Amino acid sequence: MSTLAHADEALIHPDSKRRYNRDLFREVAPRYDLITRLLSFGRDSAWKRWMLRELPGRNPTAILDVACGTGDITRALHARYPDAQVVGLDLTPEMLDLARGLAPEGIEFLEADMNHTGRPDAGQDLITGGYALRNAPDISGALIEFHRMLRPGGQLALLDFSVPRNPLLRRVHYSLLLFWGGLWGLLLHGDPRVYAYIARSLAHFPDRESLHATLQENHLPVRSHKRFMLGMIEVLICERVGAALRDGQQ
Repeated sequence: MSTLAHADEALIHPDSKRRYNRDLFREVAPRYDLITRLLSFGRDSAWKRWMLRELPGRNPTAILDVACGTGDITRALHARYPDAQVVGLDLTPEMLDLARGLAPEGIEFLEADMNHTGRPDAGQDLITGGYALRNAPDISGALIEFHRMLRPGGQLALLDFSVPRNPLLRRVHYSLLLFWGGLWGLLLHGDPRVYAYIARSLAHFPDRESLHATLQENHLPVRSHKRFMLGMIEVLICERVGAALRDGQQ
């Protein structure tokens, strides 16, 4: 992929990041589930189970799983809430093709950008995202969109990397991810830049304290959270509060 050579520049601007993500995940789609297990030392499914256990006990009627990839969280949501309308949304057609092939009847999959979903206002009881927010073309815009779609009291559940504020620790995390992702990119694709993208994307992702504050500012305060893998991964369970937001309004 020639675009991999320009990852650092591509991740700065929303439009170029959107194009880069579509190209990247088209490339990795056939191996996405495998590489997620490898990069997480097999712990990815346990983190997602913890996230699902933290979801509200009351039964939601409308659920949206953004950046759903091959649909593992989407399928788990359908199994937990069989009477709910469950929709998986992703930017990459190749990911959605795999998700549809693995999903039981009753799950809908849509191709869309999480910043511009086209979903109705206040139409969702629950929104989930596994490694989603970090890949949003514009993080603030995505949070405004999530708030717009959630009903008052609705829940937002996010699983993603967690960036420490301490510069030294941040550098250690970055170096470890760059090495580990680069190794598997080389072994599986013959190009270390493929999964080194994960580390590079964190250069533009807020540290964990700033992320919690940004969620609060966007009326999506964190109600519970838990970190995994020496603090490199975090699950956030947030609740939609406040009046509707619009672009540029907080």
